[in-house]
Amino acid sequence: MNGPALGGWSAALGWALPNRLPTAAECTVRPLLERWARETPDKPFALFEDGSRWTFAETLHAVRRTAALLFVEGVRAGDLVLNWLGNGPDHLRVWLATNFIGAINVPIATTARSGELQHILANSGARVLVAERALVGQIADVQPEALETVILFGEGEAASVPFRTVDGAENRGGDAPAVAVEFSDIAFIIYTSGTTGLPKGVRSPYAQFWTLAKAQIGYLGADDRAMISTSLSHISTVSSVWAALYVGASVALFQRFSVNQFWDRVRSVGATALPGLGPAIISMLLKAPASERDRDNPLKIVNVRAPNPAVREFAQRFGVDYFSAFSMTETSCVTISARNSSVEGSCGRARPGIQVRLVDSNDVEVPREEIGEIVLRADLPGTLNAGYHRDPEATARAWRNGWFHTGDLASMDADGNVFFHDRLKDCIRRRGENISSSEVEREALAFPAVQQAAAVGVAGAVDDQEVLLIVEPGPGQTVEPAALIRFIATRLSDFKVPRYVYVRTDLPLTTFGKVQKFRLLAEIDLASCWDRERD
Repeated sequence: MNGPALGGWSAALGWALPNRLPTAAECTVRPLLERWARETPDKPFALFEDGSRWTFAETLHAVRRTAALLFVEGVRAGDLVLNWLGNGPDHLRVWLATNFIGAINVPIATTARSGELQHILANSGARVLVAERALVGQIADVQPEALETVILFGEGEAASVPFRTVDGAENRGGDAPAVAVEFSDIAFIIYTSGTTGLPKGVRSPYAQFWTLAKAQIGYLGADDRAMISTSLSHISTVSSVWAALYVGASVALFQRFSVNQFWDRVRSVGATALPGLGPAIISMLLKAPASERDRDNPLKIVNVRAPNPAVREFAQRFGVDYFSAFSMTETSCVTISARNSSVEGSCGRARPGIQVRLVDSNDVEVPREEIGEIVLRADLPGTLNAGYHRDPEATARAWRNGWFHTGDLASMDADGNVFFHDRLKDCIRRRGENISSSEVEREALAFPAVQQAAAVGVAGAVDDQEVLLIVEPGPGQTVEPAALIRFIATRLSDFKVPRYVYVRTDLPLTTFGKVQKFRLLAEIDLASCWDRERD
């Protein structure tokens, strides 16, 4: 299925969707930074949590200096640089310097630990790791065969590690030589969230980021400012910085998200844009007491998963527009909706430039209104992922029969509106019906005392499944399972209402803040759960 015409989308959204490939000057770091430093040298580009800020001229200076350091340390075009730094000046300078010399940035969230970190270090095969001094002790026992040098940033003493270490603050002088970088070259390798297994390294070309930003963050103009408060190891946050760089806008970086400080931060930095708001964040922000200042904020428009009552309440209460979209680390905005769409539960229609089909397990297209896996392909080269890093088997599984298989389930109505159902691996089958875990989680999050939720399928009678709901209470809150289930039963069909409830205060999360369901299934004993049939 192809999307509507470009003209219709431009009118419905308020910005034009991409219909061509970018030039290297439009989508690669060196020409972009040099352009803005030349044309708007004193304009702020990056604001940081400590109150400091960089103009475009200052950004270019910091990036040139760090690029020289990387070059002296042997980093060349096409090499991988692991970036294990928190949201701040050091992360930004290392990222941009890496791409400045044609190398590939591989961000690692500072929350990465243990096996996840070991896997990324080993799978990447990178020789150079840039890390915070406070974190580096965690790799003391790691033995990846390729890693040679660790470049350290930050304060304090670094733990001893069996690798050569370099002070990132050293001024090596000089300038790294210019390298021709094309739109089809790999800019990033971003490791997926790993909710159902080990993360995979997605190889993302420059053209993918340009197309994604123009499609999904096309509302960003030169006077806008994007506020980022989740890790720069995620495609949504990374693409927001790219979008600002493309148009000469600015970004404000915070180390982590805070519900209590959210609106104060938005107002203090003058944020007009966000990477996106998921159902859990919208739920938490709506639970805050109403204030006469709610609509006194500079936000213009937010990207949400799909229109629903909570989204409309949020938009009305805080005075912002919204649109929905579906994308993932491997793509460049698959579907998108009109601004303030009233199509309940839809993540929009296939955008121009992307072909979308919903298929069964044999790749046969399913009838309209039926659930199938989202598969897609792009009209233009370089605008989707270039496979998984050092994982040809996963690449072959995803790119079957000429289409990229997302692993996501959806349905489509007669007008082409797409309705996300669930991850293929997360779908729960009960009483002959498919249950979306995300739908159950959304209703659980609407319960006042719930801060985080995960719904999973567990073994039931014969080949059927039962729904287990795991919830994390909010600060100072208590969740009583029976009350939670009574609440959900008024909002979902009976077959979707969870049988089991398990309450814990520390749900295991991925580096992207998603619940690690495979870990929960391995750790939880059903006999210890609240059971609707028993209790």
